[in-house]
Amino acid sequence: MTNPRHSFSARHPFLFGFSLLIMAVVLLWGATAFFNGKARVLFGAGSIGIVNVQGTITDSLPAVKFLRELRKDSSVKGVLLRVNSPGGTIAPSQELYLAVKRFAQVKPIVASFGTVAASGGYYAAAPATQIVANSGSITGSIGVKAEYASFKQLMEKVGVKPVQITSGPLKGAGSPYAELTPEQHEYLMGLIMDLHNQFVSDVASARKLDRKVVEKIADGRALTGREAKELGLVDRLGGFEDAVTLLKALCGIEGDVVVKEGPEKEKSLISEIFGMLGLKTSGSFSADGLIFSY
Repeated sequence: MTNPRHSFSARHPFLFGFSLLIMAVVLLWGATAFFNGKARVLFGAGSIGIVNVQGTITDSLPAVKFLRELRKDSSVKGVLLRVNSPGGTIAPSQELYLAVKRFAQVKPIVASFGTVAASGGYYAAAPATQIVANSGSITGSIGVKAEYASFKQLMEKVGVKPVQITSGPLKGAGSPYAELTPEQHEYLMGLIMDLHNQFVSDVASARKLDRKVVEKIADGRALTGREAKELGLVDRLGGFEDAVTLLKALCGIEGDVVVKEGPEKEKSLISEIFGMLGLKTSGSFSADGLIFSY
């Protein structure tokens, strides 16, 4: 009886030879990728994550979710937190702070500062295992501000008198159509100082600094990376490559590594249009028109 394989190779020598060639190429490609480090994870070398914190911090959820994913991934040995942010709204900055803190309790996380990592940007990175900044990176700016626009005089000029009905004298604090009363001003200052004290306490705890030391520089001042290092807010001076080298050393990794970078940004159509026009869409408003931010 004729062997089917021999029959096929005899009847279709070109196809048979081409099939063997394809199989050889696939095997060769797989072996090359394997020994070039793309499958190092099988040998325990592991991979690292790169988490980007870019621009004004208004939504922390994508980065928080990605950090949690990397924390639970046994193949990921550590994370590089790349920060290039001037700050942002308060709660998202605190959520990033907590996510970085949780990660640092399990695996090494090295923060690398780009052009700016100030206010909420610094807050988010404070609990990192190590912080690396360029000597010219702008950082610090520990403080809180509240902003609102006042249209009272404009309304008076056009003959419009806004009427506001509230359940209490403090509910309308920060309305753009009325001046702050002394009571409202005191109330808002109380909110600001409570948020400020949270910021100071968290930085002191994360950086293992005496709270009084942090209080002295927590007046909103911006610092260069070099100044921040002298004050204990930064561990080392260096760029992105230096931060990666440090992370690999902390993770016990030599040579090339597999990199998982994120989070992926999802932009709405309006954001895409604004971006093409060179405009930005950011900020978080309270119901009364106030913006609290770091």
